[in-house]
Amino acid sequence: VVYTQSEILQREVYLFERLDSPNREPMKHLKAICFLRPTKENVELLVQELRRPKYSVYFIYFSNVISKSDVKALAEADEQEVVAEVQEFYGDYIAVNPHVFSLNLLGCCRGRSWEPAQLTRTTQGLTALLLSLKKCPMIRYQLSSEPAKRLAECVKQVITKEYELFDFRRTEVPPLLLILDRSDDAITPLLNQWTYQAMVHELLGINNNRIDLSRVPGISKDLREVVLSAENDEFYANNMYLNFAEIGTNIKNLMEDFQRRKPKEQQKLESIADMKAFVENYPQFKKMSGTVSKHVTVVGELSRLVAERNLLEVSEVEQELACQSDHSSALQSVRRLLQSPRLSELDAARLVMLYALRYERHGSSGLPALLEELRSRGGTDRYRKLVAAVVEYGGKQVRGSDLFSPKDAVAITKQFLKGLKGIENVYTQHQPLLQETLDQLIKGKLKDSQYPYLGPNTLRDRPQDIIVFLIGGATYEEALAVFNLNRSNPGVRIVLGGTTIHNTRR
Repeated sequence: VVYTQSEILQREVYLFERLDSPNREPMKHLKAICFLRPTKENVELLVQELRRPKYSVYFIYFSNVISKSDVKALAEADEQEVVAEVQEFYGDYIAVNPHVFSLNLLGCCRGRSWEPAQLTRTTQGLTALLLSLKKCPMIRYQLSSEPAKRLAECVKQVITKEYELFDFRRTEVPPLLLILDRSDDAITPLLNQWTYQAMVHELLGINNNRIDLSRVPGISKDLREVVLSAENDEFYANNMYLNFAEIGTNIKNLMEDFQRRKPKEQQKLESIADMKAFVENYPQFKKMSGTVSKHVTVVGELSRLVAERNLLEVSEVEQELACQSDHSSALQSVRRLLQSPRLSELDAARLVMLYALRYERHGSSGLPALLEELRSRGGTDRYRKLVAAVVEYGGKQVRGSDLFSPKDAVAITKQFLKGLKGIENVYTQHQPLLQETLDQLIKGKLKDSQYPYLGPNTLRDRPQDIIVFLIGGATYEEALAVFNLNRSNPGVRIVLGGTTIHNTRR
């Protein structure tokens, strides 16, 4: 995620090995740079390595704080004095976008409480992030969530214990860490997406910037797995937040630009100057042809899936479930779709989940009938159980916030006006709860009674540096909301993190 292999080769790094790979050959002419998480296993592997070193010198970097006893163990193992330096280089998290990070953890809680190992890992990831951004924040958390409170306390403990590391120059307004729980908004990860990055993750899945295209019909060998990274792909950087219709147009322009630049097959290479020009343009051309074929393939596969799974119609009903409150119309729409043979099992389950979350307490709920439909479609009970599990996870009795009905007059008017205007795009009416929460926070209106501070101090001024962390995973729809908030609020910087980045399947 940090470096492409070609970039790191330019830094004269010629060999990549894992510390745990057996049968590595000794290469005494090479220096080794080790970059590791400071886990027990890694320290043990390093100890064994240093007892019988395979390289001439070792530069050891840990991605987080390492204990004195571990350093002592390494020093004792280093009898041949091959270690040149040991440093802490805080990078114990995955930087996904310039304003988004993830810890790549799946399933961090069991029921309503943390898995102890995952709590430790999340605390480490968050504290490393704070150290690398040089922030010593005030902490607020979602009161309705026990895991949020636990995580807030654990982060605070580390800051107190390692107070020397966190002794950064004070800013006028202290930074703020806001810890939230995914279960407050289980709707967002269940919706189809229509901006490029979010769509790719929803339909194909993004794993550390890599997209698996091996299931695409007739895919060529070199496109079975592609990398989408805004760092070194200009087209992706410019299009990741645009909606699908715009991307189609931009792909067409990219293709046309490519055709124009295509080195003429019959290009005469008569003089040395011709040859030099050809060679100079060739890498650019090669890079561009790679970019073109990659995005044409990805966008082509997205359109194929949208058509095959009838996702425009599915998405319209999802948005109706998430954003409007006409029960009988919603129920009819879901029923109609459930009878369509083109609807995939996943999409069928997703619609019933959204209906269940939206209308779980409705007097004339059609849920039992919908569950029956689901069962008769797939003949299994698996999805029925999943629907119940989603309601148990993010249903009304769990949520600290009111996900569906705005309480105050202003919010109701806003919703009414939004309805009148006729949203320019029916597929993107939904806004994640996070957007509202951050909006309130920036305006200084986020209620202390629902999102208390940890400790006696509170912020008097509006926050400028905000790190928001979602226990149970963030989504690319929320990443888009944060991107837009950063753009529309100069002077405010928001970074979004989660234990993972979700799509519906995940």
